[in-house]
Amino acid sequence: MAIEPKNKILLFPRLGKFIIIFFALAFIVVGIRGYQLFQYVFNENVKVDYILIIPEEAGFKQVLDSLEAHDVLTSYKAFKWVSKKKDYHKAVKPGRFLLEKGMNSNSLVNMLRIGQQKPVKVTFNNIRFKEELAGAVSKYLQADSLSFLNALSDSAFIKDLGFKKETFSAMFIPNTYEVYWTTTPFGFIKRMKVEYSNFWNQERLDKAKLLEMTPVEITTLASIVQEETIKKDEKPIVAGLYINRLKRGIPLQADPTLKFSLGDFSIRRVLNKHLEIDSPYNTYLNAGLPPGPVNFPEISSIDAVLNYEHHNYLYMCAKEDFSGYHNFARTLAEHNRNAERYRLALNQNKIWR
Repeated sequence: MAIEPKNKILLFPRLGKFIIIFFALAFIVVGIRGYQLFQYVFNENVKVDYILIIPEEAGFKQVLDSLEAHDVLTSYKAFKWVSKKKDYHKAVKPGRFLLEKGMNSNSLVNMLRIGQQKPVKVTFNNIRFKEELAGAVSKYLQADSLSFLNALSDSAFIKDLGFKKETFSAMFIPNTYEVYWTTTPFGFIKRMKVEYSNFWNQERLDKAKLLEMTPVEITTLASIVQEETIKKDEKPIVAGLYINRLKRGIPLQADPTLKFSLGDFSIRRVLNKHLEIDSPYNTYLNAGLPPGPVNFPEISSIDAVLNYEHHNYLYMCAKEDFSGYHNFARTLAEHNRNAERYRLALNQNKIWR
């Protein structure tokens, strides 16, 4: 049946109305979705400051699980959407990341995707043996203490850095350093070589030259000074005493070198049997400095040697009041009197070793 002209006129406006409504609704839907995606990308999503640790070979699920377990984000859906759009879910990088309150998903994913870590502050001091150093540093970084110990014992690596196993500890200057959590043991050691070179600036090198000693020799003597006294104001005096002995060719007779030989720094009373230890570190039997440092001396100890106090002391003995300070002497007779007072104090306090 043919459509009458009048009906045709009514039909097209009606179709046009439906088209307009359809596109209007579509525009609204697209607008709503666009606004939702805009919010996904740019709305604040991190609720609290949080340190996110991502281990080696961790996947996106582990990252998400960690964030959810600590209730870090406002919208995990937004984080997942942005991660997918930026392909972060396929390329997770290990590291230690600081998520700051108020970050949006876009900033968060960008930071994680490029591996922009927050450095950690690694501090080590009061260290005597490399095992202790490995344990102290590994507390801050991804690698475990065994990995660090293996690196610290790698003879070829040590040689490449210009040291021997006996002198290697001289390269490590106790301090606080900023490094990344993913820094490898070998990477950390190389960083310490840079810090060592920076520490031994021209001023310190000139002072060492005046003493006719190398930086390693200065550090070796500093390690003895550090063991002999905990008093910072006494360190230059102790340093001057040992320099007097070195200049006169008198054996150092430093008890810390005996304790290092024994591997036991808890000894408070050095006995005659200890004086006969067959070791190159025994400075009672061997003249001059030991083969290397007996600990990792701190900056104050190294600078105490470089800026030693000029005097005529040749002997020292711990004070009988156990204050941590020492009695110093110029002659053996004077020293023997000081030593006798200290021995009596040890006996009275029943300290036999």
